[in-house]
Amino acid sequence: MSDLTPDELKWVLNAADMEARARERLPLGAQTYVGTGAGDERSMADNIAAFQRWVFRPRALVDTSARDLSTSVLGRSIAFPVGVAPYALQRLLHPEGELATVRAVSAARSFMVVSMGATCTLEEIAVAATCPLWFQPYLFDDAGYMAELVQRAEAAGYSAVCLTVDSPVFGWREGSMRNPHILPAGVVWANMPPAMRVPNSGRWLTGGDTWRWAMADKLTAGTTLPLVLKGIVTAEDATLAVEHGVAAVVVSNHGGRQLEDTIATMDALPEVVAAIDGRAEVLLDGGVRRGIDVLKALALGARAVLVGRPAAWGLAAAGEAGVARILELLRSDLSTAMAIAGVTSAARVDRALVTRRPA
Repeated sequence: MSDLTPDELKWVLNAADMEARARERLPLGAQTYVGTGAGDERSMADNIAAFQRWVFRPRALVDTSARDLSTSVLGRSIAFPVGVAPYALQRLLHPEGELATVRAVSAARSFMVVSMGATCTLEEIAVAATCPLWFQPYLFDDAGYMAELVQRAEAAGYSAVCLTVDSPVFGWREGSMRNPHILPAGVVWANMPPAMRVPNSGRWLTGGDTWRWAMADKLTAGTTLPLVLKGIVTAEDATLAVEHGVAAVVVSNHGGRQLEDTIATMDALPEVVAAIDGRAEVLLDGGVRRGIDVLKALALGARAVLVGRPAAWGLAAAGEAGVARILELLRSDLSTAMAIAGVTSAARVDRALVTRRPA
């Protein structure tokens, strides 16, 4: 099935609309890959529901006619506080894969985290980008190849290493067990160790469950790039992250794809922000579907958010244009929410803007 046309995209008004249109275009295995989580998928659902546990306290008679949505992440300016989260196998969803995504992100003047499981090489993605890029490696036991990947990212102009720490082993994903995805002919894991690049091999990285904090220190020692830890949901780990010199943490439970019944990211955000206490940047990933979600996360102390599934559905539905549409919907909804809530700057959102929903 062909990509959505511009006229059709005009009637996609939110992430749920895009998901519905994407599912029409994807085989069952690809739908399952994007749309399912671990166990009974309670964590996946709770990430979305957690935003409803916070409500706005909008201020009246504030001149918001000159709203500024821009901010920065790790010193790099972005037009609005929404980046694209790392997710693998983008050519499973669209022939142009990560290249389409990075072009859309670049046009939106945002930033993108590139998965180690990408179907384009780190260098190919960097050539197509005019936006900040972070490289996201998984935990695995080949220190030499890990160092090689990080060196390649640094040489290609990436601005951070975003180590995913919530995946020591592959999560229990029954949906994918029942309906495994099949990569199209010619599509490979472009940045995986050579023995794993063959599609549909059923193999995965090993040794992730042996990682300790000292190994993250060793990774940092081999690069000038700042280290970001993705998958932090407790004050204890946030404190350790600062002690080990990380530049930022991403409050994330892997979109509910790893450990069932992990705390929702919006519920974890306040304690992580308090523990970090301004000593590193804090981002949030998981459950963001609307611009109002972005504004709530900013109010609770996130500098920016990352979106995964909405961008994936956009890619599947219309390639670069679909990702661009998702980003524009989030940007427009955020701008509208700021105007009504009395917020003039996305980089300076007051914690007083939100409160827990009354029982």
